[in-house]
Amino acid sequence: MPTIYAANESQVLIDGNPVEGVRLIEYRTVQSRESIYGLGGAERIAMVSGPQVLEGRIHVASTAPALDALTTDQSFQVSAVLVHGDARKSVTFHECFLQEKSFDLSVGGHGESRYSFTATRAVEE
Repeated sequence: MPTIYAANESQVLIDGNPVEGVRLIEYRTVQSRESIYGLGGAERIAMVSGPQVLEGRIHVASTAPALDALTTDQSFQVSAVLVHGDARKSVTFHECFLQEKSFDLSVGGHGESRYSFTATRAVEE
C-alpha cells in the first residue's frame, strides 16, 4: 500500500527556515538522452545521456517573504519534509536559483504567489 503524505503535516524550508502557507510544491527531473543506432539498422543499440535539468515550483497562499527577498542571482536551498503519521521523507534541492515569481488574486479568492526554481541536484532521504 502506498504512503500518502499529508500537506497539512508536511513542511517546506528555504535555507532552513519554514515557509508558511505552502499550497503546492512540485518538481521534475528531465534527462536528455540520445539514441545510438547501428549502421544500416533501425534498432537502437545504445543510449547516451546528456544534461539533466531539475525544475521545481512552490505555490504559497499570499506571499513568502523568504522567497520574495531572493534575487535571480542568489543561490538558496529548498527542503521539503513530507509527513504522514510516523512516515517521513525528506527531499532537499541544492544550489537553487529563482527562475520566476508571480502573484495571482482572483475575485472571491485569496492571493497566491508562485515561485519557480531550478536546482543542481535533489537528494531524497
